[in-house]
Amino acid sequence: MLLLTRIVVVVLVCLSLVSSGMGCGPGRGYGRRRHPKKLTPLAYKQFIPNVAEKTLGASGRYEGKITRNSERFKELTPNYNTDIIFKDEENTGADRLMTQRCKDKLNSLAISVMNQWPGVKLRVTEGWDEDGHHFEESLHYEGRAVDITTSDRDKSKYGTLSRLAVEAGFDWVYYESKAHIHCSVKAENSVAAKSGGCFPGSASVTLQDGRRKQIKDLRVGDRVLAADDKGSLVYSDFIMFLDRDQVSMREFYVIETESDQKITLTAAHLLFVAGGNSNSNATDKAPARTTRAVFASDVRPGQSVFVFDGARSRLEAVAVRRISTREHEGSFAPLTAQGTIVVDQVLASCYAVIEDHSLAHWALAPVRFGHWLSSLLSTPSSSSSSSPQSLVTSQKDGVHWYSKVLYELGTWLLDSHTIHPLGMSMYSS
Repeated sequence: MLLLTRIVVVVLVCLSLVSSGMGCGPGRGYGRRRHPKKLTPLAYKQFIPNVAEKTLGASGRYEGKITRNSERFKELTPNYNTDIIFKDEENTGADRLMTQRCKDKLNSLAISVMNQWPGVKLRVTEGWDEDGHHFEESLHYEGRAVDITTSDRDKSKYGTLSRLAVEAGFDWVYYESKAHIHCSVKAENSVAAKSGGCFPGSASVTLQDGRRKQIKDLRVGDRVLAADDKGSLVYSDFIMFLDRDQVSMREFYVIETESDQKITLTAAHLLFVAGGNSNSNATDKAPARTTRAVFASDVRPGQSVFVFDGARSRLEAVAVRRISTREHEGSFAPLTAQGTIVVDQVLASCYAVIEDHSLAHWALAPVRFGHWLSSLLSTPSSSSSSSPQSLVTSQKDGVHWYSKVLYELGTWLLDSHTIHPLGMSMYSS
């Protein structure tokens, strides 16, 4: 009876904390709208992100031309949004055809345009190209690119239109000419587009007794190497997996440092980097005030990540030498009490998708409190199947229900640029 009472207390406390977090979380509250932020227009010939269009950090590689007779033609879907004007000079409806990802971003942009300039609509001058009017390997041939203007063709608006396209989530936006803006997206079948924020199961962590353990083998009660908010190394309780998938193939970024450490993680996962572009001689203590958490897909060679120096038992800032991608079977997103974790000797956040480590850590406070409370109330004689802790942290494979709740709140409370464009399809699958 005492054990049952303890379980009920834990559940009620956790549910009350979740409810209160939903009501007064970060961003705007119920019945209150956030003031629109000031938009910085793109300059003529500027593109965001500042990398080539068909690279990992932007829309990705060209995958081949789609024709009406090809098998891949089924990847294209028509866009009949009445809030968008399609030029359709070929009179074939080709400009309305695009991938679903491109359609979603375009529809989002159409709303932003109408909000920004009442009475003005988004206009598409070029969409899918089946006639070979663009340069070789243009993403227009795959339905992954659109050229846009405003319906009033007011060129003074195009810088702001470019910025709105960035905010709408296009993977690459280019203020290409005085006549239009070019926007493109990643391929629909990109493995990265189906992943959230995880590590491969074979990635290793360091336990308090000095042993190394693969992430897939972590169990509640393990204490793993992490860092506190001042950059000091600590051993932190492993609480649960925010996501656990043992079979799916996903694409991971492999970030290699000048000292030969490699950390492997998905595009939307947060990784700590030293502020600014550091060189290989950097020895900044981590994480300091100049440290920031960025998406793995935004890390660039020359930036410094924080590597565990076992000889001196501290973290050192070491420059990134090379970035590549690789597919792995299985993906795991461990959560520790500190919200950080040292994986394959490199310090990472436990969080993903939302580009704000502190905000994510705050949002997971109810889970940490529930873990602490259940550990406090549990008895040594409690079995793992009936302990309060198992009710708080247990889960089947897949995304944890609390992560799903936070994402739904995040899409409502946060600006779109704060959410990684690749990371959330798993929450709606």
